[in-house]
Amino acid sequence: MSVTSALSVVFALLAAGSNAAGTVLQRRAALTVPSADSFRLRLMIDLVKHPVWLGGILAVIFAALFQAAALATGPLAVVQPIFVLELPCALFIAGLVWRKSMTRQVWVPVACIVAGLAMALVAARPTGGTPQAPMPLWILSLVCCLGAVFVLCVAALRRPFGPARAACLGLATAIAYALTAALMKSATDTLDRHGVAAFFEAWQTYAFAAVGVLGLFLLENAMQSGPLVASQPALTLGDALISLSLGVTLYSETVRTGWFLVPEIIGAGLVLFGAIALSRMPSMKSLMTQAGSESRTVAAGSPPPVQEPGPRPGPQSRGERSERPEESPVRPRQTVDTET
Repeated sequence: MSVTSALSVVFALLAAGSNAAGTVLQRRAALTVPSADSFRLRLMIDLVKHPVWLGGILAVIFAALFQAAALATGPLAVVQPIFVLELPCALFIAGLVWRKSMTRQVWVPVACIVAGLAMALVAARPTGGTPQAPMPLWILSLVCCLGAVFVLCVAALRRPFGPARAACLGLATAIAYALTAALMKSATDTLDRHGVAAFFEAWQTYAFAAVGVLGLFLLENAMQSGPLVASQPALTLGDALISLSLGVTLYSETVRTGWFLVPEIIGAGLVLFGAIALSRMPSMKSLMTQAGSESRTVAAGSPPPVQEPGPRPGPQSRGERSERPEESPVRPRQTVDTET
């Protein structure tokens, strides 16, 4: 491995860790805003008021800088699959933030994700590629990616708050992030080869900024729509696979085939197994959902649960009954807060 490739991997690892921290912090803040603000500008306005969310945005900014450095020094098909490690990083950071210990069972799927990613990347060994993509391929990629995002958003809006809705929005976020990375790679190449003036004249610069904002908006709604264990696997796995496809399609990056497909498939299977196993673990569901249940009820303006009245007192005299207000036969409706 060359020095440039090694730097690309290091920057990608730093980007994955920073993005995981940003995801957890934004998730914590997203649980404090009313669910009625979903897909509204009010959602972003409410989130800006939370220092935790601002800390998450700062981590995302650092992740973007690390990602740009990684894309400038390595292929898209190498950099973006490393973001699969964001899932175990997010779970580990969430345990620190919410002070929940990680069980031994968690480390088995985490090891599968790390080993599977290493096996797949070593076997595929993405190389080559062109610094810029032709315009017809850009048009095709933009239409396909943005069209898929639109379809997934429509499907999510037709579903109630819960894992299905979060998974749809997580996959839509993955497509937006993969497209952002592809556009960012082109823009950073323009900056490196032609300078700052050309960078601000290139349409890819403004396109990756716009698609990046779209991805951030989708991410906030994905985290608010359901548990993190539903949206995060779709986000990380989708980002890796779609970025690999864009790298091959747009930048003519190559991966090894033939018998190398066997360890590549095994590695991808290990990553998929690890992600699904993590999402199904009761301890992980508790870790990701318990912390925000009370805050969502308060933020949504729901009244506190009504305490059931105790046993009725014994017979009283007529005078004593006249001094107490008569109980209403209708009890207030008790609200039950459920984490979706």
